[in-house]
Amino acid sequence: MYGVPDQFLSPRSILIPDTPTIFKVAAVLLYCTILLLIGWRASKRMRSIRDYFAADKKLGFWNVAFSARATGESAWLLLGLTGTGFAFGIQGFWVVLGELLGVGGAWLLMAKRFKRLTDRYDSITVPDYLESRLRDNGHMLRLIAAGALIIFVPIYAASQVYATGDAFNAFLRWDHMVGAIVGFAVVLFYITKGGFLAVVWSDVFQGLLMVTGLVLLPIVGLLEIGGVTNLIETLRTSSPGHLTLHAGAGWTSLTIVTVIGFAAIGIGFLGSPQVFVRFISLRSEKEIPRGAAVALIWTLLADGGAVLVGVVGRALYTEAQLGNDAESILPVMSQELLHPFLAGVFIAMVLSAIMSTIDSLLVVASSAGVRDYWQKTRHPDMPDETLLKLSRRVTLALAVISFLLGLGIIAYNREQGVFWLIIFGWSGIAATFCPTMILSLFWAGLTSLGARWSMVTGFLCVPFFKFAAPWLMDVAGWDLGPGYLGALDVLLPSFIISGAVGVVVSLFDTKGRERMQGVDQELKAASRGGGDSVS
Repeated sequence: MYGVPDQFLSPRSILIPDTPTIFKVAAVLLYCTILLLIGWRASKRMRSIRDYFAADKKLGFWNVAFSARATGESAWLLLGLTGTGFAFGIQGFWVVLGELLGVGGAWLLMAKRFKRLTDRYDSITVPDYLESRLRDNGHMLRLIAAGALIIFVPIYAASQVYATGDAFNAFLRWDHMVGAIVGFAVVLFYITKGGFLAVVWSDVFQGLLMVTGLVLLPIVGLLEIGGVTNLIETLRTSSPGHLTLHAGAGWTSLTIVTVIGFAAIGIGFLGSPQVFVRFISLRSEKEIPRGAAVALIWTLLADGGAVLVGVVGRALYTEAQLGNDAESILPVMSQELLHPFLAGVFIAMVLSAIMSTIDSLLVVASSAGVRDYWQKTRHPDMPDETLLKLSRRVTLALAVISFLLGLGIIAYNREQGVFWLIIFGWSGIAATFCPTMILSLFWAGLTSLGARWSMVTGFLCVPFFKFAAPWLMDVAGWDLGPGYLGALDVLLPSFIISGAVGVVVSLFDTKGRERMQGVDQELKAASRGGGDSVS
């Protein structure tokens, strides 16, 4: 059996035999330098609030597709999904299927309608769109959306800070705190200087890096083990369940629920603001079909490659050799099988997944605070120059909050792993926005009141199903409850309940429906097309 010698491993700290660390550091420094140059270059193009939050709606399909995919994945792809492949085998491909369905649904079913309507309303943020579409003149819907983003984004971003420290510790043996500080300092510079444009440009670079690495590493692992036949024979002997779509457990009801939970992760692409703001920034709806093709190919290669890293790694290493930490498989494989400089590139790849998510989240949260609260509800006449300065300050403040939360997680929760925390933050944003976004694009009957209740319900359901529901099941003595809830996770039930509440409240909201005059025509025009704008 291939593997890392036991004397070089401990439960959460991976010690690799002495290698020229300078090569790894050089690769990371090169990566960070490129990001800093991107931020500096983008800062020269920041002239207005539209530039800072939507790149003045002038981006092409290639930039938007890579940016949307890099943003949608985070450290979960490099550490969490590779660890899923190691722990569950090819059952992890249910996650890939769910992501393909989610990404495809967003691009092929929702993007054109959304782009046409946001151009009609001249929206530059998702709350801009919701307020115009739902005739919410009192700004309450905007405030709910902004509040949800300002709460969940720092949690989600903090999980990425945690992952940054984890990555530097795994690859370079740096202290978690030091690694988190160094990684976050880089992303802080280019996002505050270059805004959304810097985010998109950096995402293209980082997205290329991520997909290339995730395609090549399992190929290197297969060569090491002697090909596909040897891989299958090794797994058949050591981990036969890893060769089945049910992880060797059979098609029990719990297995089916687990599969549904895996696939449901893709729901989060159907309306999350950090993804859909990319559609706003497109220069034309004509870019969408080509962007969809790029996004789907990227998802298949990157997500499929991540699962295969774990599957191949399972044949190369035992759980004990990884210190019972499945999320260590990518750092161990890259350092064991590649030249130190290339191992350093994989450090940069993990950082790419992390930073491409942090930067997008912070821009979205900053837009919620500055555009959706401060400008739209308090100071509508504030000039762009002042708003641009304020945007950078708010971005910095939210970044500091996220950073401190991340350090707190490192200090008190280091043993829990990154997967659950990232999914929790992702689910919170998705359950709050996605049902409302879907209803707003396809159902003229959605009212502002229905959307408000839907968003609040989705927001509250995520912590309820994560923390309260399992405890209540235990108290009630329902033995099957916690297992099934854990397998299903929080997003799907929160999503369903949020959507149902939005429909029911809207149906009973007579006054709200009276304010929806003209919405039928707007949605029909958005579905038909007829140019880049329906105005």
